Amino acid sequence: MITLSVNKKKYTLEATPDMPLLWALRDNLGLTGTKYGCGAGACGACKIFVNDDVIYSCLTPVSEAIGKEITTIEGTTANLQLLQKSWAEFNVPQCGFCQPGQLIAATSLLNSNSNPTDEEIDDAMSGNICRCGTYQRIKKAIHHTVELKKQQK
Repeated sequence: MITLSVNKKKYTLEATPDMPLLWALRDNLGLTGTKYGCGAGACGACKIFVNDDVIYSCLTPVSEAIGKEITTIEGTTANLQLLQKSWAEFNVPQCGFCQPGQLIAATSLLNSNSNPTDEEIDDAMSGNICRCGTYQRIKKAIHHTVELKKQQK
């Protein structure tokens, strides 16, 4: 039995230490927001936070997350909530498949950089592939979120 802290809740599950964290989240815990895309850490659909680091959950064994705080797209943070509002306002999702990983990457960016440039956004989001090509909408939504944060102050 393995105990994980996910979205500020403790879960005990039956899993082998080498099981990919993605499958523990989806299959064992029913947290299906995190998506399986490529299984090789190339598309970004499976991105989550472990502590404050963004990781590819398809490549990370469960054993590496024991004793750490896991945050998935189902978790809530201030930046994530504002980004979700902007995503809806700018009609970012098309098929929606990549959006959990996109939102995690954008949240990480805004956690470390409160006012990113276009180049910084491109760099931060480069590990995420959008099959529908909504990259310009994503960039606009991130800039809009920066403005929303300024209005809150």
